[in-house]
Order: sequence, then C-alpha cells, then structure tokens
Amino acid sequence: MTFIAKPKFHHPALPKNDLGLTHRDYEGSVSTLCAGCGHDSISAAIIQACWELDLPPHRVAKMSGIGCSSKTPTYFLGQSHGFNSVHGRMPTVATGASLANRDLVYLGVSGDGDSASIGLSHFANCFRRGVKLVYIVENNGVYGLTKGQFSATADIGSVSKAGAPNTDEPIDLVSLAILLGATFVARGFSGDKTQLVPLIKSAINHRGIAFIDCISPCVAFNNHPGSTKSFDYVREHNDAVNMLDVIEGRDEILADYDQGDAIDVTQHDGSVLRLRKLHESYDPSDRLGAMDYIQNRQAAGEVVTGLLYLNESPGDLNDRMKTVDEPLNALSERELCPGPDALDAINAGLR
Repeated sequence: MTFIAKPKFHHPALPKNDLGLTHRDYEGSVSTLCAGCGHDSISAAIIQACWELDLPPHRVAKMSGIGCSSKTPTYFLGQSHGFNSVHGRMPTVATGASLANRDLVYLGVSGDGDSASIGLSHFANCFRRGVKLVYIVENNGVYGLTKGQFSATADIGSVSKAGAPNTDEPIDLVSLAILLGATFVARGFSGDKTQLVPLIKSAINHRGIAFIDCISPCVAFNNHPGSTKSFDYVREHNDAVNMLDVIEGRDEILADYDQGDAIDVTQHDGSVLRLRKLHESYDPSDRLGAMDYIQNRQAAGEVVTGLLYLNESPGDLNDRMKTVDEPLNALSERELCPGPDALDAINAGLR
C-alpha cells in the first residue's frame, strides 16, 4: 500500500491550542479512501476533538482491525501510537494494551463487519469487562473491501448494488452495547460534525468504556444501478484485457438539524435514511428507558443520534483487577518478579 505524505511545513499563523499545536499536528497521511467517504469525515471529527481537548498525540494509542474503517487511523494522529490487529480482534488487543499501560488514551476504530460479524464475541466481552477504551464503529452496513455484501447491521429490505434485498435481522450495536455494560453509548452521523465532535470529546473524557456507533454512508456501494459509471455497467461493457472497477467520486453527505428534530437524508443510491436527534430533555442516565426509546424509534423507521446512555460513576477493567497505577513497562524487575515467597503467598491464598 502506498501512503502519500503531507508537507511538514504550514502557515505560521495557523491557530494553536494550549499545547502550541496546530490542527495539522493532529493529522495523518493523505486518505486513500473513496472520494466523499463518510469515514474521512469521522477522521476529521477525531482530529478536531483531540485538538480542542489539547490532547498530546503521544498519549493516544490507536487500535484497529480489518476493513475500510480500520484503515482510517492512518489518516489521523500521525504522531500517536498505533496497532492494526487481525480481523475482529481490535477490542482484545486493546484490552491487553490497556492493562499494560493505563496512562494512555485508547482509541479503537472498527467497522460493522469487523465488530458485528467476525469480531462480535470480542466486541461483547470488551464491554462486559469494561475496558478503558473509546470504541468507534464506522457503520455503513456493507463490506466495502469485498465488493459490498451486506454486513450484520444492514436493515431488512436494504438492496445491494446487484439488486438483491437483505432478508436478515440487523444487529443494533448501541442496544447491544448498553445491554453488555457500556457506560457511555452514543450514535452519530458522519455528516453532522457539529454533533459528532462533542460526542468524541465526551467519550475521550469518560472514565469507563465509551461506545460511538457512527452511521457512515458508503459512496462505492450506494451507487445507482442505472448509472453508466456503476460497477455493473463497467463490467458489462469492458472489452479491455483486464477487469477494472470504477468508483465515481461523490460529494460528502452532510446534515445539520436541531435537537429533537428528525431529518430525511438521501443516500448516494437514492435511498433515504431518517435521522432523529435526541431532545435536550432526554434522560441518558435511564438505562432501561434508553433501550426502550431506541427500539421504539427504530420501529418507526428512525435512527436516533446523540448521547443515548451515560453512567456517571463508571469503573474500568483496571479498577476491577486492582492493577497498579504505574504502566508495566515502567516497573522494575524486582516489582515485576517479587520472588518465590510472594508467589507462595499468592498460591496459598487461592487454596
């Protein structure tokens, strides 16, 4: 894979945060995703959130799995730590890293295929254990790297680029996260940066595990089947010696609407996504009420966005396991290996 580096110089008059860093200092490599992809908008929101929080980039550890979404950590916080794990295992790698060094801010980026299919058990146990992690799913309902098959979050009645309808029940990740013990649960839309940036900032400041399900339209597989630039049309009319895929550049889908309002957002293929932003009177501390509200709005054909559930007194896995405050890599050999007497005492306590 080829990465395009951005110029290191920038205008000296760019605004700086309290650390003396500009917005550019929080960026990464140039994105290689499709033009107009919602994932790039999420990357921009993460950059903005970290810059506004005056968060030192070296204090962030970016974790990802496999998929279009899991490529995005390359495109933000280029001076941060990072680990790209195997398919679906991002939460498990983040669990180990968080236990080893609780001083870092862990930012996990995944996709609906990565988390809701092959990684569903890892997703579940991460929330059940309460890993200190900001877990963002960039949710587009398709497998973007393998030609647009339905993911486990695709709604019944969704039509693929080949015209086949989805007949399977979708997995609602926000309801599942609340049920499994997440202490901060939100849903955003990639095109609504006004809402998304504060959600990410709040998630980073949250002490327990925070989950954001971010709806992010796929520009490649929401293309209209009648287009002469669609995948199917190009394949049918391709007489070249090789097989080419054409991805038409599309404009980013944006949305701006007030709290308590609902809005219809037309996708690239002409389908309509109905978003409802929570009213300011909504009580996110009511766990059962949140689950009930999500399901009722879903039955009405709406996707609720905003802070859905918040436990203001969360714990995390490090607290439950009583790990030391110091990162393990900062401990001496004597502290890590206290000797046979300490081991005998531990074993005796387990008998």
